[in-house]
Amino acid sequence: MSDNAVPPPSPPRVRLVFPAEPLAVRAAVGKLFDHMPTELLSEDERGTAEIVIAEVLNNIVEHAYAGAPGNIDLTLDPTDTGLNCVITDQGRPMPDGVIPIGVLPTGVGLDQPEGGFGWYMIRALSRDISYNRRPDGNCLTFHLPRRQAAFLAGFPNCIGSMTQ
Repeated sequence: MSDNAVPPPSPPRVRLVFPAEPLAVRAAVGKLFDHMPTELLSEDERGTAEIVIAEVLNNIVEHAYAGAPGNIDLTLDPTDTGLNCVITDQGRPMPDGVIPIGVLPTGVGLDQPEGGFGWYMIRALSRDISYNRRPDGNCLTFHLPRRQAAFLAGFPNCIGSMTQ
């Protein structure tokens, strides 16, 4: 690439605003990943991103709103290293104003407690996670990293031939 070459444009930021309802979350996640350009994330990375985002959104519906009406605002900003995610809502704050730690299940068998593992998974699969309670509601930010992102960012037209 010469010094005068123009780098390829960055993928556009994606923003969705939708009701804090289980079916609306499902539709939003489907729309988000059905229309995401395939060069942004590998199939595995897309699966990881979908799991993390769905878990966060479902937590908002179940705990922040707990059946009350309201909206969720989701913004994804593609970068050379993955996806920056910003999710806001006007629901109840997180307990004690902090992100739950989340724990892995202990023991073996069917006698496991319901819930509590989602935050462990979210923390394990994302980076730079941060929560702030603002006057207008909750704001959760995190980064979903991609493997080989720095290398592939400079060669968006070659991705298909490199991964076949």
